[in-house]
Amino acid sequence: MATPKTVAFHTLGCKLNYSETSSIGRLFEDAGYNEVAFKEAADIYVINTCSVTDFADRKCRKTVRKALRNSPNAFVVVVGCYAQLKPDEIAEIPGVDLVLGAAQKFRILDYVDDLSKAPSKGMVQAGNVKEANEFVNAFSFGDRTRSFLKVQDGCNYKCSFCTIPQARGASRSNTIESIVKNAEEIAAMGIKEIVLTGVNIGDFGNGTEVIEGLKPKKEALFIDLIRALDLVKGIDRFRISSIEPNLLTTEIIEFVANSNRFVPHFHIPLQSGNNKQLREMRRRYKRELYADRVATIRQHIPHCCIGVDVIVGFPGETDEDFKETYRFIQELDISYLHVFTYSERANTPAAEMENVVPVHVRRERNEMLRILSEKKRRHFYTQYLGSQQVALLEGKNIDGKMTGFTENYIKVAVDYDEQLINQLIPVELLDFAPNEEELMVEAKIIS
Repeated sequence: MATPKTVAFHTLGCKLNYSETSSIGRLFEDAGYNEVAFKEAADIYVINTCSVTDFADRKCRKTVRKALRNSPNAFVVVVGCYAQLKPDEIAEIPGVDLVLGAAQKFRILDYVDDLSKAPSKGMVQAGNVKEANEFVNAFSFGDRTRSFLKVQDGCNYKCSFCTIPQARGASRSNTIESIVKNAEEIAAMGIKEIVLTGVNIGDFGNGTEVIEGLKPKKEALFIDLIRALDLVKGIDRFRISSIEPNLLTTEIIEFVANSNRFVPHFHIPLQSGNNKQLREMRRRYKRELYADRVATIRQHIPHCCIGVDVIVGFPGETDEDFKETYRFIQELDISYLHVFTYSERANTPAAEMENVVPVHVRRERNEMLRILSEKKRRHFYTQYLGSQQVALLEGKNIDGKMTGFTENYIKVAVDYDEQLINQLIPVELLDFAPNEEELMVEAKIIS
């Protein structure tokens, strides 16, 4: 009997990418492949790329080199957003054999029958992004504690800095029936928490297929989806990964406030606290609406964790514009920031804008907001020191400690006990843990 071929995966980027990597892995598993760790020798390496973070090209090249150090004759496939946007560029990377676009990546097995190394340039199979017009199911299950469940893909927004519509196509969604079935399957695996993921999940309900020239019909709303998921047995926690402020309705906030399964945690992109910048970014709201959404959350869910995305150094951002953003965030009752330094993306309106902010100024502004984020997070955590919470504990043993998250996303550390992995455990939050890399709270298990 022939030895099964082996495949290894590496994911760059967002939770959505992780869910899709897992689903591609299941395709290989069903075809008889054995999955191995990326650091091990494999017959095939699949690299799922991202275009949102900086240095996509550098990260891709580094990952390809790492794969070939492990297995010099391996067949290397690159998929994901960067593969759709820059397929020919990736095909020139030494060692890359195949580049698959958004419409081709879930048909990967059709392309890997012949594992002959490319003699010079890798083969490109990346058509027009309009070909990526169907929703493809995906969820992750590598981490026994939580699963990233894809409910929506693509985006109809035209933010001036963003390449996601070019990389993933128009907005489309799974059906509620299919998502509930996926959640039940995840529950049967013993996973306790599901994180709902997508490019623009608040836009949920545009159907499973995009037909060119037709405005997609709304078959359901995001509130309909979360109401259905709240009834799924076996999942203790649902977490909403990220939702646009203009799509975060009071109805959704009130539902989460009264739900037993949807946890008190919202991540809401802001991008700028300056209305002039929001207009240039082509965002669909003003800062006043954002402040109203935060106030509404605090009114209904006082203990909620609120995360914020911000971009610094967007073209035309003056010192006064940045100070306005800084002051706006400083006054907002939010819990932490994800700060992105603006970087030019080809074929976006922002890349052609004047009044470019010098790179060193972008970095200085990033550092200022990063420090503000640490202060916000520390203040949020401080409010709960001495309180009793329930944490979902994870499996890594780090110097005799294991970590987990409370419902409202406070990271806790307790003494390691293998029996507690993937368990919801009552804990008392004591004090900040002596960890210089990441803020977390030392906790004691309540017996």
